[in-house]
Amino acid sequence: MTADLREQHVESASVALIRHGRIVATGAWGMAGPDRPATAATPYNLASLTKPLTAEIILRLVSAGKLSLDEPMDRYWSDPDLANDPRRAKLTSRMALSHRTGLPNWRDTKGLAFEHEPGTTTGYSGEGYQYAARYAERRAGQSFVALAGRWLFTPARMRASGYVSTQGSTLPLAVPYDAAGNALAVPVVGRFNAADLAHATAADYARFLIEARNDHGLDASIAAQRSKSQADLTAEICGGTKAASCPPWTGFGLGWQLLGFPGAITMLHTGKDDGAFTFAAIDRASGNGIVILTNSDNGWRIILPVLQATASDPRLIAFLRGQMN
Repeated sequence: MTADLREQHVESASVALIRHGRIVATGAWGMAGPDRPATAATPYNLASLTKPLTAEIILRLVSAGKLSLDEPMDRYWSDPDLANDPRRAKLTSRMALSHRTGLPNWRDTKGLAFEHEPGTTTGYSGEGYQYAARYAERRAGQSFVALAGRWLFTPARMRASGYVSTQGSTLPLAVPYDAAGNALAVPVVGRFNAADLAHATAADYARFLIEARNDHGLDASIAAQRSKSQADLTAEICGGTKAASCPPWTGFGLGWQLLGFPGAITMLHTGKDDGAFTFAAIDRASGNGIVILTNSDNGWRIILPVLQATASDPRLIAFLRGQMN
């Protein structure tokens, strides 16, 4: 790992390996900041690995009868920017968790506006996740940070995790680095973002990943939907020369990209911010998975080497390699 990090110009990586539904190894290599070695206890910016956390909280609340996947969120929350657009009444949390709201990834300086009719087109949207979290707050009558603690972080024993910088571990976060190896400012998060900037250790995220794979806290009907594609991506992702390395189908599920391999479904997500690249995947059938957190713009370069070194699923490796070509 030390050699790979040096070769790929990645400052540090923290890894948690899951086999048969259990964490079997954790480790950290490189520097979490100037004169500060990374350890297994170092929290990292999760970037978009935040989204599966948010989805899990919402699914558990749905299973408990406190939310609905399919009722219009407009009954409880409507973004002020959409006040004059009747299409807001069509938005549901199911659309948000599967990136079908028709909203952009993030609003621009003019505010939030629809790019597509809700429910008709797939488009990656952090705004959709923020919308669903605001709906959850109003519908459940608690702040989303409080809901996260009650429904996910506490039961999953994610003690070094949180949506805001003051929550969870008191250890300093891993410092982000750009592609040239320059340290960037550590983002101080004072308000939750349902789609980005949550933090965790690799072991904490692995505990969450195992609970998600085991459908912990979900009733049978919601658990069954976790393995179903809500928005097909097969043609978009697996067209042309990429088809040979692709599974028979892939799509957005409720919080995850799903890879439909024969006899198994892999739940996959990545994250990228300035100075961070993160990766998590688990096979729902075998319970084999991995979490890789890095604090570098170059972090994506070590994902395949780590998967190969840990003898991870060759089908997943082939899929990822095909996407890079």
